[in-house]
Amino acid sequence: MSVMEWPHDLLSLDDWINLPETSEYQVEVVEGVLVVAPRPMSFHQSAVTRLGYLINEQLADEYWALSEVEVVVSEAPLTVRSPDVVAAPSSLVETNPARLDAGDVRLVVEVLSEGTRRTDQVTKFSEYAEAGIEHYWIVDLDAPVSMITYRLIEGEYENFGEFSGVAQLQFAGSSLTIDLNALTTRRAQRP
Repeated sequence: MSVMEWPHDLLSLDDWINLPETSEYQVEVVEGVLVVAPRPMSFHQSAVTRLGYLINEQLADEYWALSEVEVVVSEAPLTVRSPDVVAAPSSLVETNPARLDAGDVRLVVEVLSEGTRRTDQVTKFSEYAEAGIEHYWIVDLDAPVSMITYRLIEGEYENFGEFSGVAQLQFAGSSLTIDLNALTTRRAQRP
């Protein structure tokens, strides 16, 4: 087992970029401080993969949905998050950037897990709003599977709908239909 060298100062973006990659842990940086958490469990990862795919398939060509992409929320102090799903302009995604700037991200989706519930509902909620990310959706996999959607209005997130079962959503001119129950089943949405 390798041991990561723990930084002794607040991280800059260059420090972050130069850290060794790890697949063992989920690593983010919050206000310059490295935050390490266990990797999410299988159910969570399956739901994230399916959700990213379902969103991407229904988006207009101008946007692209991606899973687990680094987003620079703030450079000073440095905050880099890896949301479960993001939507950003296709023209940017096609350049294959190493990370996205929060100003380029229109939608963030977080799927709650045991170790991130408070962070997703409180900390990231305020970070994403301050960064100006227009849409923030939170999915809870506990039965019944549900989703709360928020939209940024005058710098604050407002609840734009709570869903269980099938969610009918609007994003960037696209109508999205997401069967939330299908996020926790073995097979994706089927007629």
